[in-house]
Formats: sequence, C-alpha cells, structure tokens
Amino acid sequence: MEAYKLFTPTKVGSIAVKNRIVMSPMTRCRAIGNVPNDLMAEYYGQRAGAGLIITEGTSPSPNGLGYARIPGIFSQEQVEGWKKVTSAVHAKGGKIVIQFMHSGRIGHPANLPEGAVLLGPSAVKAAGQMWTDSQQMQDMGTPKAMTAEEIVSTKAEFVAAAKNAIEAGFDGVELHGANGYLLEQFLSPFSNVREDNYGGSIENRARFVVEVATEVAAAIGADKTGIRLSPYGVASDMPHYPEIDATYQYLARQLNNIGIAYIHVVDHSAMGAPAVPLAIKQTIRHTFTNTIILAGGYDLAHAEADLQSGLGDMIGFGRPFINNPDLVERFEAEKPLSADLKMDLFYSADEKGYTDYPVYSD
Repeated sequence: MEAYKLFTPTKVGSIAVKNRIVMSPMTRCRAIGNVPNDLMAEYYGQRAGAGLIITEGTSPSPNGLGYARIPGIFSQEQVEGWKKVTSAVHAKGGKIVIQFMHSGRIGHPANLPEGAVLLGPSAVKAAGQMWTDSQQMQDMGTPKAMTAEEIVSTKAEFVAAAKNAIEAGFDGVELHGANGYLLEQFLSPFSNVREDNYGGSIENRARFVVEVATEVAAAIGADKTGIRLSPYGVASDMPHYPEIDATYQYLARQLNNIGIAYIHVVDHSAMGAPAVPLAIKQTIRHTFTNTIILAGGYDLAHAEADLQSGLGDMIGFGRPFINNPDLVERFEAEKPLSADLKMDLFYSADEKGYTDYPVYSD
C-alpha cells in the first residue's frame, strides 16, 4: 500500500512523524486522583503506531478538572506520571502531544479539588448533567464569571502547564478550543456575555484564545503548539450563532500570524451532530499555512481522499483506536478492524475496555 499518502512521513511544526495518522484525543477517565499512571502508559504505548498521538484532555489548572478522573499537569506528581506515558510512546518510535482541556463551566464542584472554582467567561450555566463519583449524576454547576485577574492567572496556568509538558517529555501541546470547553466558551456569544474587551465583538471574544496561543507558543515554541477547533459543534451546550463563519476565519488568520504548528478541525457529524460545512474547512485551509489535521468519522478511503485533495495534511482517528490498538498495522496490511467496542467501559476506572483489546491475530 505504498501508494497511500496516509502512510508517508511528514512534519508537524518541528515534530517529525512516521505517518499521517493521528490518534485523536479521547477522555478515558483512568487518572485516579487526577494523576497519570502505569495503566495509562500501557494504553498509549500500545497505540504508538500512530504518527502522532494526542492525549486525552488534561487540565492545566485545578479549576479545569470538571470531569471525574481526568488528568492534570499542574503538579510535579502529575509531571512524573506523564513521564511514564511519554517514555512508553517514545520507546516504540511514536510521537505524542498533550491536549490542554480546561473544562471551564462544564463541570461540577464535586469533581473539583479543594480550593478550586468552577470558572467561565460569564456566569452562564450550561444545560445538561455531569457524572460525579461522589454524587452520581448532577446538573452542571453555575460558573463564576472570570475577573480580569483570573483571566491573567488562567493564561499563566496554560503557560506553566506547557513548560511542565516539555519537562514531562511531550513533543508538543494542543490547546482544546473545541467541544464547548473554556476556550470555546469565550468564542461563543451564548456562553460569553461579557462587556469588557473579552466580550462583544468577534475580535474581543477571540482575544482569550489568541492570547493563550500566543503565550504558550512564546513559552515552548510555536512549532510545538497546536489547537483543536470544532466550528458548528454543539457539544456542551454550544448553540449556533450567525457569526460562526466570520469567527473562525478571523481566528484562523490570527493563529496563522502566531505561526503555530497545526489546527485540528473536528467534525462530530458521525456521532449525530451537525456537519462542519466544507466551506469552513476550506476557509481554514486557505487561511492557515501550516499543518491541518482533520478528524471525525473517517475510514481509510475517506482519509486518503481528503489528503490527496489537499483539504488536510493528517487525519485523526478516535474510536477505531480504542478497540484496535494496532490500527495503523491493520490499515497497512488491509486486515479487518475489530467490531468489538465496549462503549459501556469508555469512562470506567480500570483496564477493562482500555488495555485489554487484542491486536490482530490470524
């Protein structure tokens, strides 16, 4: 299958990768006490055939730990835990970046450590419920509107986390600007009703995202910094608004000016969400000159077609990597993919449905 562009090496910023297959970020809730562990190292090591692994969403701050058992990277203990993961991936020739997911208003106080605060751009509660280990399902909490000082301190947390990521051995970082978490909460006029210079106009609502990207890139290198976006996504109570197209065109232009390594565009239509219009993907492609990663419901043929057309440079695969740890090898050898996907174990706490999926066997 040498003719497939998907299996050819490339560079993402300064990161040289062996193929154009990305393991998409997927929350798996195995970080007991919010600390990465040996089980997580085994899981990521099993999937190091990907050209680039993007970790599950990892909070840069105690305030961003909205979900139960998601990892952080703000303490030395967490850095040491992540070193196990990066070592396991690098030992098998893989590359791995960490996704910074500050959940913002998407969370519940029962999931936050003592002293942490549920924050958002505005005090606008998200619809829906959240699992808590101590109280089971609970309505989302109402966030505290971030003060000017909290905006500054939160940006500093992203920068500190980026430095921690490099110490932990990561090849780069991805800012989670998708799925209705803190960065996207600033972009939307529904979750951001501020009247200062972080709210109102498109430029103001994009300001926090642009500043975080600028400061992280300055700290560790733009060539090690990426971002994930989900224009037209509706996850985590993100209704559509008239300025979506203009917002993402403006944002792509600003990110291009910063010179970050990649933009990762996710389309959740395969899971029932509205599709991201092709025109938006083309706009981002034409506006942003570095690597474009596309993700969302891809199979081998669709992935290759979007690479050949130039719409994307790398393709992300999510769920197929869960039950096919050897996904790349199966693609290359034209072996069938496993259909055994234990969805009820996606967010459980142990190895079942996590590290116990077998590789292909004749």
